[in-house]
Amino acid sequence: MVTGSGDGAAIGGAPGTNATPQARGEWARHWRYDGLPGLDLLRARYVRHSFPRHAHDGYVVCAVTSGVEEVGLQQGTVRAGHGGIVMINPEVAHTARAGAPEGWAYATLYPSPEVVAEIAEETTELHGTAGFTRTTAEDPYLGRMITEVHRAAEAGNALAADSLLRIAVAHLLRRYGGPLPARTPRSAGARTANLARALLEERMADPPSLERLAQELGTSPFALLRAFKGAYGMPPHTWLTDARVRRARRLLEAGRTPAETAVEVGFSDQPHLNRHFTRIVGVPPGAYRRERSVQERVRSGAARTYKTTGGAHS
Repeated sequence: MVTGSGDGAAIGGAPGTNATPQARGEWARHWRYDGLPGLDLLRARYVRHSFPRHAHDGYVVCAVTSGVEEVGLQQGTVRAGHGGIVMINPEVAHTARAGAPEGWAYATLYPSPEVVAEIAEETTELHGTAGFTRTTAEDPYLGRMITEVHRAAEAGNALAADSLLRIAVAHLLRRYGGPLPARTPRSAGARTANLARALLEERMADPPSLERLAQELGTSPFALLRAFKGAYGMPPHTWLTDARVRRARRLLEAGRTPAETAVEVGFSDQPHLNRHFTRIVGVPPGAYRRERSVQERVRSGAARTYKTTGGAHS
């Protein structure tokens, strides 16, 4: 069995000192490592927790280390057990929950589109935007490599973590990758959905009703519902909650408190932010902010050490 350092949860095992306790028997750590720019990391074990329909700006690649994960997509539900890999492209709406009574544990990488594009350009012959043509695969070898990225990051080994990340993503793209279709809205319904999304982003803190939004766009409420769900995989109100959480992540990363963030993104109060943020991200906003504060303190400390030890001298 591969184990991690005491900094987080052991790979596939019990939580470590930095993992955030969830419900009984659950833990999670969502963090970033300075040696891996353009990447978020999550390791967790969930039993009762379920992720509502949401999407990501970047890619999702996870290795299931125990139990079974069920992922709900527009085209149906897929399952991945120990040794299985789940791959989700940007802006693909999905849900996730336990597929077995014992829940599931996994190690997840969230590489940005820029990171994946760079790796694809260097290591594949894919044209256009590279992505995954499969959602799940039984691939224990690559699953172990994904967990080793986490292990190296937790040990502070930037060379190993970066190398393993690039090798793992390159293998995934070569085995399960292909060019993604262009997302340019072509039909009238898709263009309407795109305009609705822009309006909701602009008025996130005080959004219009569905009827008012439809009136502004010159359509009917049900036509807007159908067009929006067809374009983004979820109705406008669900998409708006997801978008608020995405913006909340950026604000928390910038140092805002959860209370300030809740008001700015349009949640009625901090408990509403806590509930939706935890359901979608997998950890509470306070824990999410603390992890990034820790990384900032590490960076600041390293910079001060560099300066006081003479690193700034010519």
